[in-house]
Amino acid sequence: MNLKEIMAISGQHGIFKYIAQGRNGIIVEGLEDKKRINAYSTYKVSTLEDIAVFTSTGEVALKEVLRKIHEKENGGKAPGIKASNDELKAYFDAILPDYDHEKVYVSDMRKIISWYNILQQANMLDFSEEEKAADENTENTTEETK
Repeated sequence: MNLKEIMAISGQHGIFKYIAQGRNGIIVEGLEDKKRINAYSTYKVSTLEDIAVFTSTGEVALKEVLRKIHEKENGGKAPGIKASNDELKAYFDAILPDYDHEKVYVSDMRKIISWYNILQQANMLDFSEEEKAADENTENTTEETK
């Protein structure tokens, strides 16, 4: 799964896929509604690859959090963003027990779950590439120790 081309734009609902470079910014397409918009250079745009979640020991990349949600839900949809604050906190405790309770707000949890559900609906949650790489690294490490 390549999150470098998937973007969140401050003030815009949902997430977007990079399409092309425009004159005054970039052209992106909404993953939900498939509408293309121009994200001007004045917009605050973040790729999902660059986003991380604070933990008590540092940060965990969003990709890893999405993988943990994927594993917990067996590839299905995560609970709705309309869940209560306590339910969302309990859910995050289950998938990422050491998340920083002071720095990670419920609104962040809602956003991450919303992004997961959008990516899941668009069939963009493919972790097989990372699993293959991890298996190869394990095999190489085993061969080196022999």
